Amino acid sequence: MTSKRSLRDTRRSLALLFSLILMTSVFNGSMAWGQGMAQGAPPPPGVKVRKCKGRTIPQLQDVTDKSGIHFRHVFAPEAKYIPESMSGGVLLLDYDRDGWIDIYFTNAPTLQMFLKGEKASGALYHNNGDGTFADVTAKAGIGAPCWAMGGSVADYNNDGWPDIYVTCLDANALYRNNGDGTFTDVAAKSGVVDNRWSMGSSFGDYDNDGYVDLMVTNYVDFDPRNPPTVKGSTCKFRGVDVQCGPRGLQGAGDSLFHNNGDGTFTNLSKNAGVDDPNKYYGLTTVWADLNNTGRPDIFVANDSTPNFLYRNDGKGKFTEIAMESGLALSEDGFEQASMGVALGDYLHTGRESILTSVFANDYEALRRNDGKWIFEDVSYASGIALPSYPWVKWGDAFVDLDNDTWLDAVIVNGHVYPQVDKLPQTSGLQLHQPKFVYFNQGDGSFCDASEQSGQAIVEPRLSRGLAVGDLFNDGNMDIVVEDLDSGPMILRNPGIPGHHWISFELAGTKSNRMAIGAKVSISAGGVTQMAEIHSGGSYLSQHDVRVHFGLNSSVMVEKIQIRWPSGTIDNITNLPADKFYAVLEGKGTVDFREIRPSRSTAAVGEQKTSERK
Repeated sequence: MTSKRSLRDTRRSLALLFSLILMTSVFNGSMAWGQGMAQGAPPPPGVKVRKCKGRTIPQLQDVTDKSGIHFRHVFAPEAKYIPESMSGGVLLLDYDRDGWIDIYFTNAPTLQMFLKGEKASGALYHNNGDGTFADVTAKAGIGAPCWAMGGSVADYNNDGWPDIYVTCLDANALYRNNGDGTFTDVAAKSGVVDNRWSMGSSFGDYDNDGYVDLMVTNYVDFDPRNPPTVKGSTCKFRGVDVQCGPRGLQGAGDSLFHNNGDGTFTNLSKNAGVDDPNKYYGLTTVWADLNNTGRPDIFVANDSTPNFLYRNDGKGKFTEIAMESGLALSEDGFEQASMGVALGDYLHTGRESILTSVFANDYEALRRNDGKWIFEDVSYASGIALPSYPWVKWGDAFVDLDNDTWLDAVIVNGHVYPQVDKLPQTSGLQLHQPKFVYFNQGDGSFCDASEQSGQAIVEPRLSRGLAVGDLFNDGNMDIVVEDLDSGPMILRNPGIPGHHWISFELAGTKSNRMAIGAKVSISAGGVTQMAEIHSGGSYLSQHDVRVHFGLNSSVMVEKIQIRWPSGTIDNITNLPADKFYAVLEGKGTVDFREIRPSRSTAAVGEQKTSERK
C-alpha cells in the first residue's frame, strides 16, 4: 500500500510539473502545435480487449421511427468552424408531470445561417405513454432559443414544475415551466444569461438553502462575425485543412450563479473561487458530493486543458484540487480533451466514480473514487480504455442495462472533422463511428458487449449527446442519442427476463423540490447500492432524475435510506420490487399525487396505471 501510494504521489508531482510547463507554453503561444485537440500516449503494451462471454446481453432496439420522433439536427457538411461541431445535448424530463419522461433536443444553425439571421429549431417531444411521442415544440415556445449547445434540468423556483436551462454560443436561456405546457425565457430577468459561449450547465444546492444554484462552463472566445480562418498551418489535422480550435483560441472562463430564492440569481463565481481565471476550455460540468460531506462539489471536464475538481469547503468557498486528486490529467500526465462526464457507484462502495469521454487517440478515462477526494485511474485495468482509444468520444453514462445490480457503461462517438473521410482508408479515421456498451463484471472490470448489443450500437453515426431513462415505464433503462447530421436514436431496452428493479421519484420539502443532490441507498438480497440525483452530465445532456436500481433476482428491497440535501434522513423498509415509488422528504413513500404540483394550473393527463402498480 505504501509503495502504491508513493508511486501515485510521485506521478502526480511529475504531472503537476509537466502541466505547469505545458500551460505556460500554451498560453504564451509558444507551442508549435498551438491548435487542435489534445491527444494521448499510445496504449501500454500487452493490454487486450475483453469481450463479454457467457452472459445474456439485452438487444437494444432502434424504435425511433415507431416513436414518431422526426427531429433532425442541422449540420454543416464541411464543419469549417468549431461551433458547428459542438452542439447536440439531449434532455430527459417529465415537463408536464404526468409520470412519463419527455425529450428535448437542442439544435444549432450553421455559421452561414447565423449570419443570415436564420435559426435552427430544437424540439420538445411529449411522451404519449403508448410508445409514441408528439411534437409539442410550437405550443411550448422553446423551439429556437439561440445557437444551442446543450442544457440541464432542475426546478429552480421550487414550484413543482421542471425548468430547462439551455447553453448557447450567444445568450443562454432559462425556460421557466409555466405548468400549462408552455415555457417562458426568464434568463435576462433572472440574471443567468452569460453572454459568452456556454457549453456545460448543472444545478446544485451548494449552500443547502433549499434552492438550486447554477454552474455554467464556457468554452472559447468565438466571434461568429469574425471567425478564425481555416487556411494556414495552424488549422490542420493530418495535413488537411480543418476548423480551428480549441487550442490557439482564447478560453472564456466559467460562472457560478447563486439562487437568491426570489427567482433571481447572483454571479458569485470569483468570490467562490470557481471563475477559471486561466480560461481553460470548459465543456461538461456536474455537481456531486464526492466525499460524502453533505456538500456538493463541482467537477468540470475541460477540453485539452486540465480538468477541475472544486471541493466545497462550505460558507460559499471552493478549493480547486483536481491535480492532487488525480482528476486533472491522464495517468501519464497528459492533458486530455475531456468532453462527457458520467458519475456512478459502479463498485458498490457508496462513492461515485468518474468516467470522462475524450478525443481520438486517447482513452476513455475511468477514475475510481477511493475516498477523501482521491481518484485512481483504472481505465486500462477496468477494460474500458482500449476499445475506445481510436474514437472521438462524447456522451457517456453509467446505467444498469440488465438490472443485475451492477452499473454498466454506454459511450457514443463521432469525429469533429468531416475532412477525415477524405484521408486514405489506411488512416483508420472516419467521421461516423460506432457506440460502445460495456457490462460490469462485478469485480471492478468491464467486458465489451458493443457487437453483441444490437445493430443500432455498431451502426456508424455522428453522435454527441446521450441520456438514459425509463422512457416506457417498464423497469428497463433506455437510451436517447442525439446525432449531428441525422435524426436521433431512441434505443429501447427489452431487459433480461427474471431480473427485477425498483425506481424512486423524490420531492424535497426542506430540500430543493426536485431533490437534486439527494442520495438513495438500498439493500436487497445482500447487495447494497447507492445513487445520487444529478442535474446535467453526459455530454451537455440530462438523464432521467428518477432513481433506478436493478435488483437481479431479489423481489423485495429490505432497506432504503435517503439522505436529503437538507441533512434529513428518511429510512424505509420492505418495499416490493418492480414498482415506481414516490418519496416525500420527511414522510417516506406517499401517493404520487402528494409530490406533484397542483393540477389547477395545467391540463395534465391522468397518471398512467403502469406508473404505480
